[in-house]
Amino acid sequence: MTTSTQINSAPRRTTVQVHLPDGRTLEGPQGTTLEEFVRAAEIRTPAPIVAAMLNGDLRELTFPVREDGELQPVTIATADGARIYRRSVVFLLIVATRELFPQADVAVDHSISDGGYYCSVHGRAPFSAEEVAHIQERMEKIAESDEPILKHQVPVAAAMDIFRREGYDDKVRLLQAREKEFVILYSLRGREDYFHGYMVPSTGYLRRFRLEVAQPGFALRYPRRHTPEDIQAGGDFPKLRATFREYGEWLGRLGIEDIGTLNDAIERGRIREIVLVAEALHDQKIAEIARTIASARERLRLVLVAGPSSAGKTTFARRLAIQLLSLGLRPYPLEMDNYFVEREATPRDENGVFDFETIEALDRELLGDHLERLMRGETVTLPRYDFTRGTRGWGEAIRLGPESLIIMEGIHGLNPDLLPRFPPQHIFRVYVSALTHLNLDRHNRVSTTDSRLLRRLVRDATTRGHTALATLKRWESVRRGEKRYIFPYQENADVIFNSTLVYELAALRPLAEPLLFQVPADAPERVEVKRLLAFLSWIRPCSTEYIPDDSILREFIGGSILDHFRVWG
Repeated sequence: MTTSTQINSAPRRTTVQVHLPDGRTLEGPQGTTLEEFVRAAEIRTPAPIVAAMLNGDLRELTFPVREDGELQPVTIATADGARIYRRSVVFLLIVATRELFPQADVAVDHSISDGGYYCSVHGRAPFSAEEVAHIQERMEKIAESDEPILKHQVPVAAAMDIFRREGYDDKVRLLQAREKEFVILYSLRGREDYFHGYMVPSTGYLRRFRLEVAQPGFALRYPRRHTPEDIQAGGDFPKLRATFREYGEWLGRLGIEDIGTLNDAIERGRIREIVLVAEALHDQKIAEIARTIASARERLRLVLVAGPSSAGKTTFARRLAIQLLSLGLRPYPLEMDNYFVEREATPRDENGVFDFETIEALDRELLGDHLERLMRGETVTLPRYDFTRGTRGWGEAIRLGPESLIIMEGIHGLNPDLLPRFPPQHIFRVYVSALTHLNLDRHNRVSTTDSRLLRRLVRDATTRGHTALATLKRWESVRRGEKRYIFPYQENADVIFNSTLVYELAALRPLAEPLLFQVPADAPERVEVKRLLAFLSWIRPCSTEYIPDDSILREFIGGSILDHFRVWG
C-alpha cells in the first residue's frame, strides 16, 4: 500500500475561508463576522449590502463564520434585503419616537403602493408636521452615529415580562402562541423589541428614509427594490387608504386587533362566529357594489374586474353576477384570456422570453370591436384560445339582450389603454386584492403579498397539481408583472374590494405547511420556505369545516360551489 504524495500532516487550521462570486477567496480567523468579510472584500454592488447568503442560507452580517463557505452579498434590491432594510428602519422609527414622545405608541398599519408604510399613533393626539419633522431629525442623528443593533435570545416568559412593562400588550398576546421556549429580541439605545426577521448590524446602514404627514397618521417612506438609491415622491391613493380603513372597521366589529387576538379567539372557540361575520361582511360589500352598478344600469354595459394573482377575482366576479341577477340584470362573463394574440406575435421581455402579462399580448383591436358590436345587439362569434398551441380558434356565437351586462376579468382591466375607444361612461371598474390589515403586532406587519402567496401555494397544489417548489419558482415573475401592469392602475377603479378574510391565515396554515415541508432542503427556495414557515408558526391553525362553499377562500382550498357556475346572457 502506497501513500499519496499529495497528503501531508498539517496543524489544525484556526481560520475559515469564504469564496466570493468573483472567484476570490478571503481567509480570516474562525468567528470573523460576515460584515468583516464583506468590508474586506470591498464588493461593489449597485445597491447597499444589508445581509449575505452563506452556503445558500440567509444570514445577518453579524453572523460569525466558523466554517468555509460560499458568500453571496444580499442588497436592498432583493426581496430579502428589502425586508431587512424596512424592518430595521421601523425599529429606528420606534426608538426615535419613544425617545421624543414617551407616551406615543406607533403602529405600522399597512404598506403604501409607491414605497412606504402608513403608520398610526396611539396614546396621544396625531403628530403635527413639526413633530414628524422632529422625529425624522432624531432618526437621522441616530443613523449618523452608527449605533449597534444588538441581538440576544431570551426565554419567552422573560420577553413577556419586558413587554408588559413597556405596555406592549399586543406582543404579550403574540408570545402566548410561541411554540419555542425562547425568542430573539433586538435592542437599540437600550430599547428592546421583537421583530419577525433579520436586521442590519447598526444604524449606519439606514441612510435612506423619509417621514411625511398623512393625517391622521404619517408615512414612513423607504427606497423600493428597483430604485434602491432613491425614495420616490409620495403619491396619493385615497381609494386604497379608504379600503384599509374600512377593513380596520371590520376588524373592530369582530374584536380582532392582531394575530394575537385571533389566536386567542380560536383558542376560546370563537372561530365559527368569526367565519360567519367575516363572510357576512364580504356579502354586504359585494351586494353594495352590485347595487351601485344596478343604479347606473342605463349607462353601464361592461364591468371590468382586475387585481393581482390569488386575489380571488374569479369567485368575486361570480358572486357579483349572482347579486346582479337578484337585481334584475343579466350578467354575461366574457373571458379576456381568449383574446391573446397568436404565439408568434406575443411580445418578448428583456430576456427574450414570451411576456404573456404585457397588455401588448392581447388583441385589443378585436376585443374592442367585439364589445362594441355586442353593445349594438349584434351577433358575435367569440374566440377560443388554445394555450397549448398558442393559436386562436372560434367558439360560440352570442347575441346579448338589452338587459345584459358583460363582466370581464383580467389583469389589465384598470388600464385605460385596454379599450381606448370604448366609451368610459359605459364601464364600471373593480379592483380586487387581498389587502391584509391584520398584523402580528403593532411593529410587525403581515405582507399582503405573503397572504396571496400562501393562497396560491394551496390552490396550485389543490387544483393544478403543482408543487410548492414550482409555485415559489414562478412567484417572482408573477410579482414583477403585477408591479408593471396592475398596481400602477389601482386608483383607476370605481371601487376596491378587499378579498381578505380575517381568519384565512389560520385556515391556510395546516394546508400550506405540509406543502412547504416538501420543498427539497437543497433548493435555492429554501430561504423563502424557512421564512414562510416561521411566519405561520405564530398563527394557531383552525379547521376549514365552517367555511361556506361560496367563500372566496374556497377558490384556493377547494370545495367551491361556484367552480362551474355560469350565467348566460
